Amino acid sequence: MPQPGYPGYAPQPRNNGLAIASLVLGIVGFALCGVGSILAIIFGFISKSQIDKSGGTQKGRGMAMAGIILGFAFVALLVVLLIVAAATGGVHGNVHVGNTGNSGG
Repeated sequence: MPQPGYPGYAPQPRNNGLAIASLVLGIVGFALCGVGSILAIIFGFISKSQIDKSGGTQKGRGMAMAGIILGFAFVALLVVLLIVAAATGGVHGNVHVGNTGNSGG
């Protein structure tokens, strides 16, 4: 005869920490001059792999994907900005401000 008692509870899947880090770094990656974006991409791929191998004990695949996408978007934006800066003569360019040499004195 089975013993009376409460049925066992299955553990709830937990968010993968690297997926959270990937999303956060993907969001603030541009403020960190691209370093955060690169880390978002790396953490995103690692966490996605861990989640897939966890057998349902971890969740956060969407956060990992969002971090990867944001990371790649900011890296692409940074590359475009660097190309534009190089094509236009650098960050400072040839902007002349102030007197043109005609001080009238």
